Amino acid sequence: MTQPVAIAFKETDPEGFATQSGRIALVVGGDGKLGQAGRKLDRAMKGAIKRAVDSEAFAGLGAGEAMELSWPAAIAAEAVQLVRLDRKASADEARKAGAAIGAKLGEAGALVVAQNHPRAADLSLGLALRAYRFDYHTGEDKKAYGPVTIMVDKPEEVAAAAAPHAALAEGVFFTRDLVNEPANILTTDDFAARLAAMQELGLDVEILEEEDMKKLGMGALLGVGMGSEMPSKLVVMQWKGGEEGEAPFALVGKGVVFDAGGISLKPGAGMEEMTMDMGGAGVVSGVMRTLALRKAKANVVGLVGLVENMPDGRAQRPGDIVTSMKGDTIEVINTDAEGRLVLADVLWYAQDRFQPKAMVNLATLTGAVIVALGHENAGLFANDDKFVADILKAAKTEGEGAWHMPLQPAYDKALKSRLADMRNVGNRWGGAITAAAFLKRFVKDEVPWCHIDIAGVALPPNETTLAPKGPTGWGVRMLDRLIRDKFEA
Repeated sequence: MTQPVAIAFKETDPEGFATQSGRIALVVGGDGKLGQAGRKLDRAMKGAIKRAVDSEAFAGLGAGEAMELSWPAAIAAEAVQLVRLDRKASADEARKAGAAIGAKLGEAGALVVAQNHPRAADLSLGLALRAYRFDYHTGEDKKAYGPVTIMVDKPEEVAAAAAPHAALAEGVFFTRDLVNEPANILTTDDFAARLAAMQELGLDVEILEEEDMKKLGMGALLGVGMGSEMPSKLVVMQWKGGEEGEAPFALVGKGVVFDAGGISLKPGAGMEEMTMDMGGAGVVSGVMRTLALRKAKANVVGLVGLVENMPDGRAQRPGDIVTSMKGDTIEVINTDAEGRLVLADVLWYAQDRFQPKAMVNLATLTGAVIVALGHENAGLFANDDKFVADILKAAKTEGEGAWHMPLQPAYDKALKSRLADMRNVGNRWGGAITAAAFLKRFVKDEVPWCHIDIAGVALPPNETTLAPKGPTGWGVRMLDRLIRDKFEA
């Protein structure tokens, strides 16, 4: 997998500035004060930094934004980047500042002069998250990013604060890698094998095969994969870092490794992006990796249903009726509304086996949520107002956009079927909500639950603050924060 750039913390020492190769980034507050190390660097550059900081260009920078002095005279560095960040900056602003540095990182690496800035650890996380590149399938010989040294006045203290960020960055990268992989490589077998390999980190990983799921009565999940040569699977990952016997927090992810739409075939334009339809499972996997790496003091179970939705002579048809593990029958109106069928059985299995204290499922479930919220926010649908408030707080803390959507009983009417207990789709109105209403039927009333539709945020069309163009890993940071704040001992 893609590894985050190596970051070391070192005590501030301005003596080597003149001979430092690669890039130098200097953190400067809005007041323009450079600090002792900044003044030393300014003297080496014959006053160029002070002149830049006093300019209108620097004054016009927002928090976390940067300006660049390329090929400066009198020093060896190829560029000096001036990053505006006040001492009272938020964690979000500090991560943005780090991302500005990470976006410019090259093979020569960088020296970041943060001195005594209180948000240096958050800056390091932003830098790591933005310095991501997935180039395993190109012939171009791209050299790895060079190492990063962050100069701070108390390196041991900052390193300790940044240590959990390293685990978080690796979890986000794991998710991004999974979403980036094409479906001919990330098959259901390959996906399951990558998750099984995390047993080395201390996770308990179990893989249920099709025969196991048939015995459990998972007709909804199994119906989706009938048209594929790839076997459907259910992977269960357990992290047991909390009190022995304590009920776990459950995470459930939709893992459709490729979604052609089945017999309800999708249009050809843009279908290549349907390799990302396992994004929910990718987030769950990244969170579980993060928890294991940082030895979280919580019991968490992650469950992902892995399937491929293809057209074939054996594929599920519109009009078919399948029976879920719960026992409810479902009339399949549209085979392209397959993710909810997968989640229905995995949600029920998670509750039946683990009796979780709360449960979150994530899925790139509907285009309708993108129509409603664009690419800025994920849609949250829940059966418990306090629980969803905790999730929204965690999302806000981590700077991940989320919006609480309605889920009134009236939306259930659209799922009424003449022939079965329910249809898998409603009408065209409120499609993201009726999808959530469908899932709610497979959640027990006593279990706090939230469905998160990440269709708009998993693979946005442009780069974001903390990610280059491509998958963002949205949700790994938020869920890790939620577990820290609400479920750790």
